[in-house]
Amino acid sequence: MAPAGTNELTVRELRPEDYPQCEELQRHVWGEGFRELVPPSMMRINQKLGGLVAGAFDPGGRLVAFVYGLPGLRDGRPFHWSHMLGVHDDFRGHGLGRELKLFQRRWLLARGIDEVEWTYDPLESRNAHLNLNRLGAEPVDYQRDVYGDGSASELHSGIGTDRFVVRWRLADSEVEARIAGRAAAPTAAHRAAPVVNAGDDGPFEPPFELPAAGALRVAVPANVQAVKTAAPETARRWRRSTRFAFEAYLGRGFRVPHLLAERAAELSYYVLAPP
Repeated sequence: MAPAGTNELTVRELRPEDYPQCEELQRHVWGEGFRELVPPSMMRINQKLGGLVAGAFDPGGRLVAFVYGLPGLRDGRPFHWSHMLGVHDDFRGHGLGRELKLFQRRWLLARGIDEVEWTYDPLESRNAHLNLNRLGAEPVDYQRDVYGDGSASELHSGIGTDRFVVRWRLADSEVEARIAGRAAAPTAAHRAAPVVNAGDDGPFEPPFELPAAGALRVAVPANVQAVKTAAPETARRWRRSTRFAFEAYLGRGFRVPHLLAERAAELSYYVLAPP
């Protein structure tokens, strides 16, 4: 059965009676063995403490996507940690993740909070496109095995759980431009920049030479889950290759402003801009 269009969905904060649906949706998205599941008791506590638990509901009242974030303080200022975003299989590819993030943005700005951080796997090209290109978040750190080396989720298994930490400055003019679809596109120089971590035979094994100046590109698979299934060792090589490049360049102050992605391509490319 085809899902309802996103314009037929209702996005709102969850109520206590919605929590069991959110628990079940986590199992659907990350697998029955997912150990990091957030139970209803923590959803209730989080909302009482000023966190966000919101979701998208179809016309029949079924929860089909959710976002879960925690309140925090940094240097005496409030900020928000966006811990989870999950979308049911039937509703992926319809922009629902973006709609939930925009709901989160409006909700936080209304409460005087203008900075959000979260993690995502740099090898997940689709997530990168949403986070960088469509929302205007930017990677600020690379962390190894954030959730341990062996996650029970199939999505996380086999290649470790390295993550980018991204920062989303909600009131920033560049963020507003990305959301509105009027941000400056990657330049011709970005598209022609040398690829530092891969060649015709796939990802390089570190250590390999890392140019010190100018715009650069770091290649990632367009669909890392498919690579994991077809060639697990190649997927692990992608992890080692990108880890080596990202740790080096973020440590030198390079920014990661764009992901270059094309639907039919086998690879996507992060643009790295020098400080």
